[in-house]
Amino acid sequence: MAENGRKILVAIDEGDESMYALTWCLNNVISEHSKDTLILCYVKPPRAVSTAMEGTVWAFSPDVMASIERYSNGVAQCVIDKAKRACKHLNDVKVEIAVEQGDPRDMICELAEKLNVDMLVMGSHGYGLIKRAFLGSVSNHCTQNAKCPVLVVKKPKSNGSNDKH
Repeated sequence: MAENGRKILVAIDEGDESMYALTWCLNNVISEHSKDTLILCYVKPPRAVSTAMEGTVWAFSPDVMASIERYSNGVAQCVIDKAKRACKHLNDVKVEIAVEQGDPRDMICELAEKLNVDMLVMGSHGYGLIKRAFLGSVSNHCTQNAKCPVLVVKKPKSNGSNDKH
C-alpha cells in the first residue's frame, strides 16, 4: 500500500450489482479515515453511428444523435450521483469520478492501467453460461486482462417469495 493510501477503481453501471459491489467495498475495503482514493468509473456505450438491418444501413440524423447523447449523459449522471451519495460519509477518502465511452470491458482495464490503481472492484451480473457466451462478461474479461488485482463482488440472491425461478 502506498504511503498516501491506495487507489481503488470501482466500476459502476445502472445495475444493482455494481451498487452492491460499491457498498460492499465501502464496508469491507475502504477505511473511513484512510488516505485511500476511490475512483468511480462509469462507461457510456459507444456512440451509435449507424445500424445495419437486413443489409440496409441507416444513418442517424444529427438531431437523433444529439438526443442519444443527451440521454446517455443523463443516465451517466444519475448513476454517478447515486454512487456519490453512497460515498458521502467518507471523511478522509478522496472520491474521484471517471466517465469513459466505449466497450466497458476494454475501457475499465485501460483506465485501471492508466491510473495505476491498486485494485479494481466490480459487481457480477451473475449471467449463466449461455447469456455470458452471447453478451460477454465484463467482470470475467477484467479478471483475465486487468494488470491489477480484481475483486468481483457477487450480490447474494434474495430468498424472498417474490423471486422468479
